[in-house]
Amino acid sequence: ILKQSHNGSSSSLAMPRGLDFNQALSEIAGMAGGGGDLHEARAVQPGRPLAERRIDMHGFCNPGEFQRSPYLSARGNIANIFRGSTEEGYKAYHADKYDEDKNPNGIINFGTSENKLCFDLMSKRLTQTDMNLMEPPLLQYPDWKGHMFLREEVARFLTYYCKAPAPLKAENVIVLNGCGSLFSALATVLCDPGEAVLIATPFYGGITQGVFLYGNVKLVYAYLDSKITGTSTRPFQLTVDKLEKALQDARAEGVTVRALILLNPQNPLGDIYSLSELQDYLEFAKRHELHVIVDEIYMLSVFDESATFHSVLGMDRLPDPQRTHVMWGISKDFAVSGIRFGTLYTENQDVANAVASLCYFHGVCGPVQHKVAQLLRDRDWINQVYLRANHARLKAAHTYVTDELKTLGVPFLNRNAGFFVWIDFRKYLRTGTFEEEMLLWRRFLDNKVLLSCGKAFECSEPGWFRIIFADKTHRLQLGMQRIRKVLEEREQEILAEAKEQSCQSDQDGKADSTDEVIFVSRHQEPTCAGSSNLGDLIGLLQQQMRSSDWLQKNTAEQFA
Repeated sequence: ILKQSHNGSSSSLAMPRGLDFNQALSEIAGMAGGGGDLHEARAVQPGRPLAERRIDMHGFCNPGEFQRSPYLSARGNIANIFRGSTEEGYKAYHADKYDEDKNPNGIINFGTSENKLCFDLMSKRLTQTDMNLMEPPLLQYPDWKGHMFLREEVARFLTYYCKAPAPLKAENVIVLNGCGSLFSALATVLCDPGEAVLIATPFYGGITQGVFLYGNVKLVYAYLDSKITGTSTRPFQLTVDKLEKALQDARAEGVTVRALILLNPQNPLGDIYSLSELQDYLEFAKRHELHVIVDEIYMLSVFDESATFHSVLGMDRLPDPQRTHVMWGISKDFAVSGIRFGTLYTENQDVANAVASLCYFHGVCGPVQHKVAQLLRDRDWINQVYLRANHARLKAAHTYVTDELKTLGVPFLNRNAGFFVWIDFRKYLRTGTFEEEMLLWRRFLDNKVLLSCGKAFECSEPGWFRIIFADKTHRLQLGMQRIRKVLEEREQEILAEAKEQSCQSDQDGKADSTDEVIFVSRHQEPTCAGSSNLGDLIGLLQQQMRSSDWLQKNTAEQFA
C-alpha cells in the first residue's frame, strides 16, 4: 500500500524517510477525517508533495473493504491491511480446497510454491525409528543459534551440497523457523528504520512482508523486463548496469541502501545465475559497501542435468566475506513447507550474534531440530533415493505443464529450477494494465484455479503470471483444463471485440492498420457474421497470420 506506482522509475520506496506509522496510515486511510477510501491512497513518489502523491490501488486490495480498526495501533492497521490485501487468493483456497472425493469442485492451488510430489518419501523417512528421540535437552531452552549438533550437521551438509572449497564452520551457522524469519531478522540488524534494501523485480513477494512489517525497511527495485536489448541476452536478465541505475536513483532521492538481495535459483523466473554473474553482483556490492543476502532455498530443486547450480558458498573467493550472508531451508528442497526450518551462514560474528538475539522469537523446537539433523546426515538416502525421485517427478510435472502451454500457444520462460513456470498472458489483456491483469487473476479464481499474478512479484509488465507445477498428475490435469477454459473464453471475447472494431472502421471508411496481435488458437474455427464483407475476412486472416507460428516452422531453409 505504501509502494510507489510503476511509473517507469527504476526504484520504489515503501515509506518516506522519517515518516512515522501514524502519519503513514493517516495519509493512506484518511484517519484524520475518519475516511477509509483507498482510492485516495497516497504513496511515496519522489519530487512531489506528500499531499499530491497518489497510487493506483488495484491489485493490492479492494478499497471498499478497508476499515481502520480502533483496536489496533497505526502500525497494527498497516499490518492488517497488508495481510488482507496480499492473501485474498490464499484465504479463498483454504476455505474451498479441492479434494478429489470430498470437494471435487474446490479450488486447485497453483499459486503457493510447495512441492506436493514427495509426501510418500518424506513421510516414510520422517517416521523411521531414528527420528523418535526424546531427551531432556530437546525439551529445554537451547542456544538461541540452535543446538550445536544441528549446526554441525548443517555445516557438513552445506559444505557437501554447495561444494565449498573448505569445510564450513558450525559457529557460522544460525537456525531459525524459516527463511521468512531470516529476512526479517537480517533487515532489522543490517538497516535502520527508513533505510533500504536493493532487489531486482520480479521477486518473491513474501520478502516485502519480511523486511517491511517488522523493521520498517524499504525495498528499492531494479526493474527487469522481458525485452532483450543491450547487455540483456535473455528475458528479465539481471545485470550490474540495472543494479547501478537503481542504486544511484535511490541515492539521488536521499535513500540509504544497505544491502542487496539475490535469489538463486530465482523465484518466480527460475533463472540460475552463472559463476561469472554471481561474481559480478558480489563485486558490485563490494564497491558500494552493500551487504549481500543470498537466498538459495531452491538449490537442490534443479531438476534437469543440463542446468548447473553454483552456490555462493562454493566460490573460491568471496569479494567481501564479512558482508555476504547465505540462507537455505528444507521447506522447498525437501517438500516439507509445514516444518518451519531455515538456516543462515555468515562469517560475520557481529551479524550472527545480532540475529541470534532475535532467535528468541523465531526458534525451532528441540524435537524438530533432532529430526532435521537426522535428515541432513542421511546422505545415502538423500542422494540415492530422494533427490533422484524428486528430480524425476519435478521434470515430468514441468514437462506436462509446459507441453500444455505450448498446445495453447502461450509463451513462457523455459527454465529447469524451482517449482514454477513464468507465463506470458499479455495477449489476453486488451489494454495491457494491471487492472486487467487483476481481472484475469480473479477470473481464474472464479473458475476454481489459483495462480499468482505478476503484480504480486512487483513485475513491471502487466500480464505475467506464475504457475506452480509441483503437484500430482490428476490435479495438474484438472487445473490446466480450468485454465484452458478461461483462456478460450478470453480468446473468443477478444476476437469478437476485434471484429466489432473492424466493422466500425469499415463504416468509417478507414483501413485497418493496427499492428496488434490477436491470438486465435489452432483448434478454433473463425466464423463470420451474417453481414460479413471482404474487409471482415481480410481482418480475420490478418489476425490469424499474426498469431500463427506457421511461418516460423516453415522457413525457406526447410523447404530447400
